[in-house]
Amino acid sequence: MRNSTVSPFDPPPARPREIFGWCCYDFANSAFTTIIITVVFSAYFVGVVAEGDSRGPGWWGTALAVSQLIVILVSPLIGALADVTARKKVYLMGSAVVCSVATMALYYTGAGDIWLALGLVIMANIAFSLGENLCASFLPEISTPENVGRISGYGWSFGYLGGLLSLVLALVIINSGAGRVPWTFVMTGMFFLLASLPTLMLRERARRRELANHESYWRLGWGQLQQMVRELPQHRPLMIFFGAMLLFMAGLTAIVAFASVFAIQVLGMTQTEIIKLFVVLQLAGVAGAYGFGVMQDKVGPRFALALSLVQWIAVCVWAALCTTKMEFYIIGVLAGSAMGSLQSGARAVVAMLTPMNRAGEFFGYWGFFGKLAAVIGQPVFGWIAAYHGYQVAVLANAGFFAAGLLILLTLKLRPAVNPL
Repeated sequence: MRNSTVSPFDPPPARPREIFGWCCYDFANSAFTTIIITVVFSAYFVGVVAEGDSRGPGWWGTALAVSQLIVILVSPLIGALADVTARKKVYLMGSAVVCSVATMALYYTGAGDIWLALGLVIMANIAFSLGENLCASFLPEISTPENVGRISGYGWSFGYLGGLLSLVLALVIINSGAGRVPWTFVMTGMFFLLASLPTLMLRERARRRELANHESYWRLGWGQLQQMVRELPQHRPLMIFFGAMLLFMAGLTAIVAFASVFAIQVLGMTQTEIIKLFVVLQLAGVAGAYGFGVMQDKVGPRFALALSLVQWIAVCVWAALCTTKMEFYIIGVLAGSAMGSLQSGARAVVAMLTPMNRAGEFFGYWGFFGKLAAVIGQPVFGWIAAYHGYQVAVLANAGFFAAGLLILLTLKLRPAVNPL
């Protein structure tokens, strides 16, 4: 589908407050991934809700994969609606509300409430992921080829600052007394909702259009998937990059989902120790997202991404061999800086290769491959951990990063300058 978005690199340029508002969405939604998916609720589910059942990691990974599979199925429809009605911002803020409410409802989950917990997590993660797609589709509209890496880095840096603040708040809540962990879920939902309000400053640059007689939102949505199959081979660098991204994001999504569980189950870390670890990790993530964004603008995206992937391979191998908490703290710093750079760099590369006038469509493809990566990486890690142990799972996970690196090294990246 060809959307009606104004050329992302045409005037008028985005105002600083728009860029700030866009970055605030990353600031807001990072609380969800940090507290719910990575640090607190993941461990709470495996240890408390699943009551220590050995299948807990597999259930957790499978639930996250199911949510991403649903996103893959519905995101083309949401993308078509957003493009045709020129209401990306409305759908973006709606996804924030749904994710926030479902997150706060996790307060009511406890021992044995496996299906309630998984259902709420699936709902929240669907809304989060749809919002992530919609937020990313604004990037080509508020940047230029010269500063896209830097602005993307700003967004991820804001995200890590948001994650850092949510961790500090969670630590205060948990240390205030026994049984306080569920209150961190309420805090996370409120944090997301309130911190995303500055995103309303974003300008909707697309123009609404009417559907033709033969068109429908469903047809346009599913037509995007069919068009993706037909058109990506015509954009060979982007197609190859999506293949690399599918692999390395499979590895990254698994790390995000199981880092806290690994620390508790393998190294015996407490929830307080883990939160302190992730405070350090978030600070490293801020530096990584911004530093690699600047590096990408100066030396090119392939080198920056390749360096990040090498760092991730080292992180996985070291984690598999790790035996002490101090080692894991050092690994966390390396992982934090590599995480910010990998996510920021991937989003900036897609923005650079996106043909003009087609931001919503091509970021729909970006979302598709990112979500497909989670469908692969998270259940693979979870079930390997359930039956063979966490060390084997994290070592196997290094293979995703290595495979993505090999594909990336074959790729030459040039900006897309002409609309189709």
